[in-house]
Amino acid sequence: MHLQSLPALADNYIWLLHDDDGNAIVVDPGEAVPVEQALAARKLQLRAILLTHHHNDHIGGAAVLRQRYDVPVYAPEDARIESATVRVHDGDRITLSQPPASFEVIAVPGHTQSHVAYYGEGVLLAGDTLFSMGCGRLFEGTPAQMLASLDRLAALPADTLLCCGHEYTAANGHFAQEIEPGNAAVSARRQEVATLRQQQRPSLPVTMASELATNPFLRTDAPAVVDWCEREAGHNLDRVARFAAVRAAKDAFRA
Repeated sequence: MHLQSLPALADNYIWLLHDDDGNAIVVDPGEAVPVEQALAARKLQLRAILLTHHHNDHIGGAAVLRQRYDVPVYAPEDARIESATVRVHDGDRITLSQPPASFEVIAVPGHTQSHVAYYGEGVLLAGDTLFSMGCGRLFEGTPAQMLASLDRLAALPADTLLCCGHEYTAANGHFAQEIEPGNAAVSARRQEVATLRQQQRPSLPVTMASELATNPFLRTDAPAVVDWCEREAGHNLDRVARFAAVRAAKDAFRA
């Protein structure tokens, strides 16, 4: 299975997966044109669309693609996603014959209440729940929900490739260094990202091993993150309160 990010809108990524026989899947097509251009350039046939959540920058092109290619659209149970043809729920498995692929559906409420991620073929299609060195804003969920969602993703194999919905890595890395200034893995990842972006290359995908070493939202139990949170609060915090403190600080952060 081949994996590629397709830039869309201001800073979105649509994810394209395809086999050697020309069968393709797209994930979170915020607009149709980049998908159609990629399919034509690679002589691919679209076979399925996967959607993670209802925000228009992730589903805006799905209806056009569905009409044009007559393919199933997998999406969570949410009336705001009108283009869906197959509703998916936590623990479901999507099995496709073209391309031959299988994905587990993981419910990850927090950014939105109905958000799901898809895990399979060595990749995690995380939408806006988990970013490289960051996580999504809590538009509909609670800190406890988001932390539980991130805990589930953090338990996936370390070699899993994280594919998220936006190119936010440079800004997230700046914030991560503020939380853990002594974390050498964060410094190294920031340098890597700076080089990639200077070359106009995406910072993604990235391994979950890298994220576990650098992402403050996956490191709420790391001593340096605990120390930062408790210095900011002036008292001990449980892990949900630590996550909430880091998320609030990120919301207010200006690079």
